[in-house]
Amino acid sequence: MTQEPVSLAQALASFTDCWSPRIVTAVNDYDVRIAKVEGEHVWHVHDHTDEFFLVLDGELHIALREPAGERTVVLPRGSVFTVPRGTEHKPSASVPTAILMFEPTGTVTVGDRHDEVPDHVDATTGRPYTPYPSL
Repeated sequence: MTQEPVSLAQALASFTDCWSPRIVTAVNDYDVRIAKVEGEHVWHVHDHTDEFFLVLDGELHIALREPAGERTVVLPRGSVFTVPRGTEHKPSASVPTAILMFEPTGTVTVGDRHDEVPDHVDATTGRPYTPYPSL
């Protein structure tokens, strides 16, 4: 398989679904995923992996349930944050937001344990990004 550069702007422009990540590349055993998000995701936990977020555009809020209590981190454009494995969390965005995530290949977007998944959240291991779907 030949690797070619991926334009994140073009990749983000290729779909409209929110909370439905696209896999743009891989590094070792990790997927590099991009997603458009708006509204609320679902409370969930990844028991065996951390979850890395980079905000490409907009603003992401991540509610966390930690031993010391519940808090929300706010990530403006250009910010990164890692949710530690085993931490219950719920991402949300009040404005259209674009994010990039690193997750082990096969990681389900709603984690290992989660609340009921609403219709607007895609419970998937990521969808492949196809730069030239008509070819």
